[in-house]
Amino acid sequence: MSVPQVKLSFPGGPCAQKGSTFSGGLFINNEFVASESGKTFAVIDPSTGKEVAQVAEATEKDVDRAVKAAQKAFDTTWGTKVPGHERGKMLMRLADLVEANLDELASIESLDNGKPFSIAKGFDLSQVAANLRYMGGWADKNTGQVIETNDTKLTYTRHEPIGVCGQIIPWNFPALMFAWKIAPALATGNTVVIKTAEQTPLTALKLCELIKEAGFPAGVVNVISGFGPVAGAAIASHMDIHKVAFTGSTLVGRQIMQVAAKTNLKK
Repeated sequence: MSVPQVKLSFPGGPCAQKGSTFSGGLFINNEFVASESGKTFAVIDPSTGKEVAQVAEATEKDVDRAVKAAQKAFDTTWGTKVPGHERGKMLMRLADLVEANLDELASIESLDNGKPFSIAKGFDLSQVAANLRYMGGWADKNTGQVIETNDTKLTYTRHEPIGVCGQIIPWNFPALMFAWKIAPALATGNTVVIKTAEQTPLTALKLCELIKEAGFPAGVVNVISGFGPVAGAAIASHMDIHKVAFTGSTLVGRQIMQVAAKTNLKK
């Protein structure tokens, strides 16, 4: 099955002449792949109501593929295998790449989400870089705190990464919520399977190219596009995901808590 390709043209701004081209596939194990079903869905420009791209629609099997890739990376090339300062350096490199591609990313965000280019560039994408850099700075500064005891006892705190984190983000700040979710998880040694909002998947897919360029090992960050009742539910119920980070409605948040409690008591 062929992997969908995204080819965008912009009505104005610094990228109006060159546009932007990137993959619309699922980003699993540092590669863009088609969904298991071969299905895609339309991405709509909210300012015109017209279709601008087709991207892969993830199934439960695709989520499972992504989780397996994330678990393998956690066990072999990430987690406690990579010291905090090295994780921090990769996040810093990613921040540098975001800043180097700020105009293109902001153009994609504006087209995908409908917010003005000036806001997408001046706030959203600028804060993406700032957040990545901030969390990168914390990657080697995780220290324990203990309750004071007497000199006959040894007391210590040990911080360990959780493992595979499932993350689900909304449509209103696509790039910024993406960074807010992945940066702290990666800084502390976790791997990620993140589902974009079905309305706004494009900026995250472009960011996947930069994640690979920044040097993150295969499987550390996996990005899927799809719908809540299928892909989102698969993340919430997957037995090898040990934490779910969700931003969205209260109704869906309660549903995720219920599913997480019924499976493996995700955090």
